[in-house]
Amino acid sequence: MPKQSKIDHGIFLLVVAVLAWTVPGAGHLVIKERKRAVIIFVTITLTFITGLYIGSVGVIDPVGAWPWYIGQMMASPAVGVLGQITRTGHYTSYGKPADIGQIYTCIAGLLNLLCVISAVYMAYAGRGEIIGEDEDV
Repeated sequence: MPKQSKIDHGIFLLVVAVLAWTVPGAGHLVIKERKRAVIIFVTITLTFITGLYIGSVGVIDPVGAWPWYIGQMMASPAVGVLGQITRTGHYTSYGKPADIGQIYTCIAGLLNLLCVISAVYMAYAGRGEIIGEDEDV
């Protein structure tokens, strides 16, 4: 197989990063780390949904809780859509459930950030470049 140019490799790394941010685990799926991809998707999605369940969708507050929102945005760009919905203020959340929900959703985002970095590093190190080669965890 011919060597990739630096530009092609850079584009590949960018694609892995964007996919990994958009859907948790998708970056690992692209580099043929299927088991890791499933574990990442399930873990981050369940953590984020648990936070929404505990504190309601009101925990995604880009106006009143923007530091938490930055962490939550690392989970997926879909959080931006939820942030636009909750920006109207009709989805308020108060008290301990709101705090716990914000913590869960922010942790899910930060975990996804680590997984994005992991996927890009693994792709940079050479995984996923040989088409048809299966690799296990």
